[in-house]
Amino acid sequence: MGWMKILGIETSCDETACAVVRDGREVLANVIASQVDIHAKTGGVVPEVAAREHVVHMIPVLDECLSASGCSWDDIDALAITQGPGLVSSLIIGTETANVISYVKQKPLIPVQHIVGHIYSNWLEVSEQIEFPVLILTVSGGHNELVLMRGHGQFEVLGETRDDAAGEAFDKVARMLGLGYPGGPVISRVAEDGSVSAYNLPRAWLEKGSLDFSFSGLKTSVLDLLKKEGRSDDQFKADVSASFQEAVVEVLAEKLKTALDMNPEVKEVHLAGGVSANLRLREVCGEKFGDIKFRFPAKIPYCTDNAAMIACAGYYLYEKNKHGVVNIVPTTSFSFSG
Repeated sequence: MGWMKILGIETSCDETACAVVRDGREVLANVIASQVDIHAKTGGVVPEVAAREHVVHMIPVLDECLSASGCSWDDIDALAITQGPGLVSSLIIGTETANVISYVKQKPLIPVQHIVGHIYSNWLEVSEQIEFPVLILTVSGGHNELVLMRGHGQFEVLGETRDDAAGEAFDKVARMLGLGYPGGPVISRVAEDGSVSAYNLPRAWLEKGSLDFSFSGLKTSVLDLLKKEGRSDDQFKADVSASFQEAVVEVLAEKLKTALDMNPEVKEVHLAGGVSANLRLREVCGEKFGDIKFRFPAKIPYCTDNAAMIACAGYYLYEKNKHGVVNIVPTTSFSFSG
C-alpha cells in the first residue's frame, strides 16, 4: 500500500504527542508537549498531574500536528495509539481521544504496545532496507529488554529487568545528587567532568548466562557512598555520575554483546528508548559489534516518548495484519502481541 499516512497518538506517561508518518518511514509532523518543567518540581512524574496536563494539551497538539503535516482528516488512512504499558490515567486520555476520532472519522484504529513503538523508532527516516533478524536493546525509565525481532510483529524477549530499569536508576541517582529531573541527560552532562574509575560501583551480572538486568543494588550502593563520603561539591558529583554511568553502560553493553554471541544469525543491532540517547552507551556499544550494522534513532526526539514511533509501528502492524482494532482498553501488562 503506497503513500499510507498514519496519525499516531502517544500519552503513556508525561508527553502529549501526535505525529503523522507516511509509509512507516517519512515523518511529516512530530509534535510533543512536554511536562518536564512541571514534574521537575517534584523530582518525578505525578500520575494525576500528568493526566490533567494531557487533557489540556491533547486537542491543541492534535491540531498543530495536522497543520504541520499539511494533512486534513481525509488524508489520514488510519490511527495508531499507545495501548500500554504506562500510567493508566494518562493512557485513558489518548485512547479515548483516538477511539472517538476513529468512530467519527471512520478510520481504522491500530493499538501499539509502547515498547514495540520504541523498537520501531529505528525505522524512522531510514531509507535503506533494515535486515532481519534484528537484536534490540530497549532502555527506558520503566523497562529494559533484550528483544530478538525476526520480522515485523515477531518478537522474542531474551532478557528483561528484574527490578529498577536503567532510566529509573538514572533519575533516582540524579535526585540523590541534587542534579534535577530527568536524570539521564543531567548525569551524562555532569559525568563529562568526572572520572569513571573514581568509585568502584557494583555490576549486577546475575547468574551465568543470564540476559536479565538489575540496577536496584547499584542505586543502593550510590546511596551508601553518599552517606559515607558526606560530600556535595561539584567534583564529587561529577565523579559519582561518571562512575555510576559507566557501571550502567558496561552492564547494558556486555549483556547486549552476550545476546549477540548467542544469536549469530543477527544482521543488525539496535538501541531504543530514552537511554539510547546516552552518548557513552552508544560509544561503548558501537565498539563491540565489528561488521554488524549498529543503529540508534536518527534524532534525539525519537529516543524519548513520541508519537512518530507509534505511527511507524502502526504502519507495519497494519500491513502485517491488514485490519485495525477499535474500542481498545488501556493496559499496564507487558506483552509484545500486536
